[in-house]
Amino acid sequence: MNNIKSHKDLKVWQASMDFVVQVYKLSDDFPKHEVYGLSSQIRRAAVSIPSNLAEGAGRKSNKEFMRFLYISLGSLSEVETQLEIARRLNYISEDYFKNNEPSIFFIRKMLSGLIKSLK
Repeated sequence: MNNIKSHKDLKVWQASMDFVVQVYKLSDDFPKHEVYGLSSQIRRAAVSIPSNLAEGAGRKSNKEFMRFLYISLGSLSEVETQLEIARRLNYISEDYFKNNEPSIFFIRKMLSGLIKSLK
């Protein structure tokens, strides 16, 4: 954590910000009756990933930072589950789901690596 100036320097923060944009664009196409349901929930969970990275990085303590990294991991799992729900409801295609799995895997791998490096 000492060699970064800001959370914005973290590649995982940058990747998770891009992921949030993807989720927002995807959820725009959900049925209108999902505006206050799945659409809203998936957006909140996606936003939580980079938000917790930023908050944790701002705490200046590795122990606190790790706590927020674990929260980001939880939010990522939540989005992954919600994407699966959307796929099962046919709100998104199987192809779209498969094409976004690498983003989820990449973010999870970076979060886990960062946690490991702070231990």
